Amino acid sequence: MRITTFPLGPLGTNSYLVDNGYEAVIIDVGGDPSDVVQFLDKNYLALKGILITHRHFDHLYGVHALQKATDVPCYVPGGDDPLRGSESSAGGIWGMPMVESFTETRLPEEKIRISTFEIRILHTPGHTPGSVSYYFADAGCVFTGDALFYRSIGRTDFPLGDHQQLLESVRKTLFTLPEETIVYPGHGPQSSIGDEILHNPFVGDFVCAH
Repeated sequence: MRITTFPLGPLGTNSYLVDNGYEAVIIDVGGDPSDVVQFLDKNYLALKGILITHRHFDHLYGVHALQKATDVPCYVPGGDDPLRGSESSAGGIWGMPMVESFTETRLPEEKIRISTFEIRILHTPGHTPGSVSYYFADAGCVFTGDALFYRSIGRTDFPLGDHQQLLESVRKTLFTLPEETIVYPGHGPQSSIGDEILHNPFVGDFVCAH
């Protein structure tokens, strides 16, 4: 399975295209998806779905345009419904552009199968009340949105953020994955579960030992 990263939009949100050589899914679409569409066309890939980790504007900016180009469903976690229409979801905060409306489908609770892709849905609230991470067990990787970053965690000062809940999500959910699991975060470089357990200054063994 190939994973291609497209940093998109005003905040450089990592949009991840996952493909098996002929079909693909994408996790988050943070801005103009023209490079994604070109990559799909160049590699003869059929996009089958869009997966959203949480309902913040910088992870949604390109969904409308990508749906217009590919006509695929966009799965959004229902736990973030309380954010619908807010500035942190619809845009406008800090003078940022507004998010163009798109067609959304409610994400299942535990797992989802999109064509040949079998994806486990991990509930990792805290950054937002409905944040999820997507675990591809066969590929040994997890897409954590803004829950867990390289040596960091997501901010919780947005509306409905909860710092303690985020710490518990990382420690009790993400850190139970195999240590060799590659972490693909919503911003910044990739990491691994084992590396973050050892070195993350917010939630790892590093902080517990000090």
